[in-house]
Amino acid sequence: MTGKLAVVFGGSGFLGRNVVRELARRGWRVRVAVRRPHLAQFLRPMGAVGQIQLKQCNVRHKGSVAEALRGADAVVNLVGLLYQSGKQRFDSVQAAGAANIAQLTADAGIENLVQVSAIGADAQSESLFAKSKADAEQAVLASVPTATIIRPSIIFGVEDEFFNRFATMASYTPALPLIGGGKTKFQPVYVDDVADAICEALVRKDAAGRIYEVGGPRTYTFRELMELMISETMQKRFLVPVPFPIASLMGLFGEIAGALPFVEPPLTRDQVELLKQDNVVSAEAGVGTLADLGIEPQTVESILPSYMVRYRRYGQFAEKAA
Repeated sequence: MTGKLAVVFGGSGFLGRNVVRELARRGWRVRVAVRRPHLAQFLRPMGAVGQIQLKQCNVRHKGSVAEALRGADAVVNLVGLLYQSGKQRFDSVQAAGAANIAQLTADAGIENLVQVSAIGADAQSESLFAKSKADAEQAVLASVPTATIIRPSIIFGVEDEFFNRFATMASYTPALPLIGGGKTKFQPVYVDDVADAICEALVRKDAAGRIYEVGGPRTYTFRELMELMISETMQKRFLVPVPFPIASLMGLFGEIAGALPFVEPPLTRDQVELLKQDNVVSAEAGVGTLADLGIEPQTVESILPSYMVRYRRYGQFAEKAA
């Protein structure tokens, strides 16, 4: 045990649970600040008895954020949205929520803060998601200049929202849409590598005040990723190019469907807007990468088969043709 306490906001999500596990493995005491602690009990066994605690917190409410930060040595903000719903808006959660965390972190005298953003964060973007991520970065660095910003490309892993979503879709439809023709480029990064990057940023003095864009070892087009997924699931599906204007219309219908209780929109107009820009690590001067954190990223090909096999007709008993 290091004896130090790391507070992780949004620690029950896909990336969060991996960050909590890695922090515990490295000896940190971990306080996980989430809106619904009763749904995050699965995190406790990831550490020794008492090492991981849960704390009710809503990042839109400063009082609960301040209470969650009590006694902390380091802070990690992973709170993010894939789409807007009800009071969960990009500006109030991703931007204002991050600003609340940063301001109260500074007020508590804590200088060790990692803010997880996204590649493509841009204050001038037409995407509300990308704009709110950029606004969050600006607010965080204004309050805590020593904060580290981590910008991942799409994150993959056993419980991801990318390959699993399209593999599930392929289980029910004979065709998959290639938004914008499937030409958008991505640099998928393994969730454990992102978790390692966050943990390294907490202990490296040279990471203070820096921005890191983290991606995997290879760049793919959207079409190539769908072809790879189809190959691993052994699902013969058509890939149908869909122009951006039609995709935006599909996104509108997705948002209407998502307004129904317990329905997650399959696609939104904001997500279509994001797909108009490549999602790869930039060569911008001063921006770090996984290599700068001493991390060698895993490939998609080495990880994807381990969890795509469940989508095959006969599961692990189905063998791919040589």
